[in-house]
Amino acid sequence: MGVMPTFTATDGTRLAHRVAGHGEPLVCVPGGPTDSAYLGDLGGLSAHRRLILLDLRGTGRSAPPADPGTYRCDRLVDDIEALRLHLGLDRVDLLGHSAGTNIVTQYTARFPERVGRLALIGPSTRAVGIHVTGATRRELALLRREEPWFPEAFTALQSLIDGSGGDPEAIAPFFWGRWDESARKHHAAGRPGNTQAVSHFGADGAFTPESTRAALAGCRSPVLLLTGQYDLNSPPVSAAEFAGLFPDAALAVQPGAGHYPWLDDPRWFVEATAAFLAG
Repeated sequence: MGVMPTFTATDGTRLAHRVAGHGEPLVCVPGGPTDSAYLGDLGGLSAHRRLILLDLRGTGRSAPPADPGTYRCDRLVDDIEALRLHLGLDRVDLLGHSAGTNIVTQYTARFPERVGRLALIGPSTRAVGIHVTGATRRELALLRREEPWFPEAFTALQSLIDGSGGDPEAIAPFFWGRWDESARKHHAAGRPGNTQAVSHFGADGAFTPESTRAALAGCRSPVLLLTGQYDLNSPPVSAAEFAGLFPDAALAVQPGAGHYPWLDDPRWFVEATAAFLAG
């Protein structure tokens, strides 16, 4: 991977980020919480923008903090602001994926004047209090009923939804448009390795949906919410509801894609995302 640039967060934690491509910077915030390696270059988006891919604190090449409480989602917002200042940007274009969309959504609510364009990919809705129902997940899952892995995965999904147990690993095929060898490798490589970061991310106080929604209602930034047709984590119906919270938001549903749309169809993903970022 080579040398990664570093900067210091407000609490003294040393954080790292990768740089891919050239041109106007786009700060990319991963989900997980895990390091940014699983994002790659977002299917070739680096041909259009200079990607600044942050390793969240305690993941990848970023140091763990002295205070584990700073793993909490709302407190990670401070790391985005520290990175903006480090880059010397008056305004920053942001891309968040999955759990990372909660961080950049809360950043936008807190620092609206610092946000240029905002892309939410496979958006998590925890920060704005939108609940994804089990019925919605089942409906999406049934679109995959002809897949060879479906029976085992669907049984596990049913058990997880009704609270009777179930193996979370068994439902992994639902998160890719194609459950092939490439998807299996990506799944293995992208799993969070810092259990402390994961456990603290959504701790009490991490999300204040009412105030966040109120702040987003005054957001002047253009926003893209892009999700996959089959994304159980970020169903299109939930992404559409999320889009309705912004004054200027567009929803894109990528055909045949799951939770990692830049892997399922890089060309479609890059064309849609680059067009939005270009304005």
